[in-house]
Amino acid sequence: MTKSKRHENKSTLILTHGDSDGVCSGAIAKSAYPDGDVYFTSPVGVLDDLNLADGYENVIICDIAIDERHCTELFKRLDEVSAVSNLTYIDHHPLPEKCISAEWLHHDLTVCASELTYKVLQKRLSRDMRRVAIYGAIGDYYDNSPSVKEWLRDWDKRSLFFQAGTLIQALIYSGRNYDFKRKLLLPLSHDKIPTAIPNVLRYAKEGADLEEQLRIHVKHEVRALQNLAYVVDPNGYMSKSAIYAASYGQRDVGISAEFRHKRNVYDMSLRSRNSESVDLNRLLRRIAPMFGGSGGGHASAAGARIPKESFDDFLREFDKAIGVQKSKATGL
Repeated sequence: MTKSKRHENKSTLILTHGDSDGVCSGAIAKSAYPDGDVYFTSPVGVLDDLNLADGYENVIICDIAIDERHCTELFKRLDEVSAVSNLTYIDHHPLPEKCISAEWLHHDLTVCASELTYKVLQKRLSRDMRRVAIYGAIGDYYDNSPSVKEWLRDWDKRSLFFQAGTLIQALIYSGRNYDFKRKLLLPLSHDKIPTAIPNVLRYAKEGADLEEQLRIHVKHEVRALQNLAYVVDPNGYMSKSAIYAASYGQRDVGISAEFRHKRNVYDMSLRSRNSESVDLNRLLRRIAPMFGGSGGGHASAAGARIPKESFDDFLREFDKAIGVQKSKATGL
């Protein structure tokens, strides 16, 4: 690749995820490279979005899990990018078994992407940007890592959790409103507190009201199998619906499923309340393809897509697999 004229005055491209950890990671990268152009992408979209990399001196990718089906093709494309640009790929999701290591890959399962992004780019950052990394850690349930616990000592924890909670709720409520996320990310990269950023408090309030309605809906509509509880088409936040499904279904695993008419599939968000004995990522990578679907993520938080005609069979098989995995973990 040669330097594209459309990017001749641009030195840095930042591709990141659109959830709270991804937005905070992107803000940290933007703080390190203020001239950076930020785009939101996903595990299934990053391969195509890498076409944007043409002509950039630096390419930074944050919090994008490597999709198992396209791993080989993606790594080939990333190697092409790294041959002409300074590539930095920062992620904390489990890697597919066939993935290889590379100098440009910064990977750590034990921390969130925001913490890892701060550490990788630390020499270019203000120490105060640790606060943004903490927001990301709270949003991705990684606030108990050794570094985050140490960093929290420099702040009033109560204030930080208020700011993080407001940011997280606003981002979840905004959904695929990437224009809002871009406008939010810029002041966040300057370490502006979330409550001072336009529309964040309003979105957070509306999101909290919607979540309360969702909680009540799930309470009445949840269905339970032996080891999992699920809710179908909750008409709200899928991740939160999965949490409430596990809670009100009184099971270790909660699933929220929404039907996508155009694709004739169910998209699912899964949450485990006992990741020590139930590894959602491992189970989904094995079982979802058996039913013509795909899935994966973290041990305690994952996602899946299953064809409509296989949905009920998948749930029953997945329920059995959870029981087997729990028995092995407890030695029963």
